[in-house]
Parts: sequence; structure tokens; C-alpha cells
Amino acid sequence: MSNDALLSTEHARTVNNYLNCLQVVMVNTTLPANIGSAARAMHTMGLSRLTVVDPKLPIDDTSVSHAAGGSDLLSAAVIAPTLEASISDCQLVFAASSRSRHLPRPVVTPTQAAKIMFDFIDAQAALSTDDSDTLSAAPSCKPNIAILFGREDRGLTNEELAYADYHIQIDANPAYPVLNVASAVQVIASFIFAYAQTHVQTADDLNTESDDTTQPTLDVRLRQQWDEPAITQQQLQQLTQRATDLMINRGLANSEHLKSLPSRLSRLGSRLQLDQKEYQLLSALIAKLSKD
Repeated sequence: MSNDALLSTEHARTVNNYLNCLQVVMVNTTLPANIGSAARAMHTMGLSRLTVVDPKLPIDDTSVSHAAGGSDLLSAAVIAPTLEASISDCQLVFAASSRSRHLPRPVVTPTQAAKIMFDFIDAQAALSTDDSDTLSAAPSCKPNIAILFGREDRGLTNEELAYADYHIQIDANPAYPVLNVASAVQVIASFIFAYAQTHVQTADDLNTESDDTTQPTLDVRLRQQWDEPAITQQQLQQLTQRATDLMINRGLANSEHLKSLPSRLSRLGSRLQLDQKEYQLLSALIAKLSKD
């Protein structure tokens, strides 16, 4: 087993191993105080990676005062110029959304989202133990998972939501299901932390049982169970752009009237759950068709 494996034998199944793979991404936040409140919520639930995309006002003293014990998160926060830059190396992206939008993605509850995240991390850790040459050119085996949170007044745009593989919706009063952004971070993070504890305990219990006593489970082929690492968000967007350009060059699309074509291609790629080898195959195919 590789010494660099995320969940090594000596340090397997700790909550921090999982939580360190997650980053909260706040997009175009208006109030610095909300950034601080989100940092406090994260710290309370064991999350430590905060990215702030193009905030309208910089992190300031009000951020620090609202962060309380989470002020270290603010000091380490990454300030990104664009959403694309902040998630370019992510293999899995979630977005908090209070309602369905144009071209919706799969909608999950916070608990369902946590299960998808942690199963994905487990599978990627298992891949890191594979000594075959097929992984030699793959990205780092430590997964990078983003959870996007939008503006205080209008959340995330349709274009921003299109970057997500899944949308997270919090059960709330249907007459007014809108939470303050820091409150949304708190709620989702609390579900993730609670699930982390259960997941780690369950894994430990299974490890102590013999194969004879382990109950069989249904083999559901989800994204995280492929035999190669998943592609990153940057690779998905690159593939989407190349496919769009190819369609324009072949006369299958009008560059002046693309409408939702790029978003549909991106959603298609997300639904296919491409891995690194599939990405290479499709890239080679598009390159060949572009030359012919």
C-alpha cells in the first residue's frame, strides 16, 4: 500500500481525513461579516478549507469578529478571481440551491450529499493503492470536493449552478425556503460532520467483522466506483469547450446562437461520470475530427 494513500492503514477512517478533502466556496459574497460567520460555522463542524470568489468587499475586522474561534480559517482562506479558477482541480462539485433552476442537476439532501462525498473519497483512496502504470499520469489521489454557496440576495446563477454535479437542497418552509448564506453553510456542514462520525464508525465496525458475517450489499455503479480517477472540473469544461468548437466548425451549431448548448454538453459530461482514460479517448477523438 502506498505511503501517500489518503486513508492509510495507520491513519484509516478518521473524520479529519474526510473533512480535509472538502472545501467551502463562497461566491461573490456581499457582506464580510457573512464570510466570518461561515468560517465560524465551518470550524464548529470540522471543516477548514474556505475559498472566497470575487467578494464585493474584502475580509475585514467584521469578518474576524463574526468568525470567533474560526479566525484561523479566514487567515488561510483562498481568494479566487473566478469560480472556474476555484474549482478547476475539483473532481466533484456540489452547489447549495433553494429551488430548481434551468437545466437542473440531480438534487440531493445534505445527508445524501455527504454519503456521495465520503463514498467518493473511499474509492479514490482505494485507487491510490493501485501500483499499475495506468495511474502514473493521474492527478493526486487525494480528492478535492467543492461545495458552492451563492450571494446573499440571489444565490448562484444558472451558469454557476451548471458547474455542479449535484445540487443540495435543505428541507425548509416551502413558503420561504431561503437561508442566510452562513446559516446554509452551518446546516450543510452539520449534516456532513454527523455523517462523518457515522461513516467512520461503520467502517471501523466492518473492519472488525469477518467476511462470513458481513452482509452482502447491492452493487450500485456510482461515479466514485469507476476503476480510474474521475476527471476534474477543469477537464470537464475543457472537453465541453472542445466539443462546442467542433460542432461549430462542423456546422452543427451557430457560434452566435449557442443558447444552452455548452451547459447541456457540460451536464452530459457530468452525467457520464467520465474517468481519466475516457477523457483521453474523447479528447483524442475530438482532436482527430477537428483535423479531418
